[in-house]
Amino acid sequence: MLIDEALTTTRAVRRGVDLRRPVTRDVVERCLRMAVQAPTGGNRQDWRFVGIDDPGLKQTIADCYRAASVAYLDQAARTADTDSARFLAQNLERVPVLLLPCIQGRHSPTEHPARTASRYGSLYPAVWSFMLAARARGLATAFTTVHLVYEREVADLLGIPYDEVTQGCLIPVAYAKRWFGPAPRRPVTEVTSWNRWRRG
Repeated sequence: MLIDEALTTTRAVRRGVDLRRPVTRDVVERCLRMAVQAPTGGNRQDWRFVGIDDPGLKQTIADCYRAASVAYLDQAARTADTDSARFLAQNLERVPVLLLPCIQGRHSPTEHPARTASRYGSLYPAVWSFMLAARARGLATAFTTVHLVYEREVADLLGIPYDEVTQGCLIPVAYAKRWFGPAPRRPVTEVTSWNRWRRG
């Protein structure tokens, strides 16, 4: 797959997935081998990934996700189409694999903003690389943070040391039923300015 095609067709896919087709650990780990080639602050490589394919664990995480999504979806419905997000919330436990990207360290209110940015800046490039690698293999993904309302509960469930590790997001992984073209986006000229911030 050409990189331009991958970059313009890797979308957040929540509904158009095959919930019955298994996703093997091998294919997830192949995508992760691509992901860990991403840049990381100071070459620390302090990301960690937890794959979840156990039905009981997925069910418990889905229950947390649904509980957290109620307020989120009600608020989001005022400004956006939430049908696909509602579908994911209702069917999360049916997704073949959930991937939980984490990063060593814990954010605190007194932490310098640069340190917080560095932490997430060391994780999210790897997450995006994973999603691109998945796209190239026919897998659909979506980047979601809704479950983080229950981060501690999910940490306890999976044995993640909450005081030492931050969960960055949750990635449902399933084979796509079909692919979409580029998403409708504002023209670059509307969202870009040079040398000074442009108001409006």
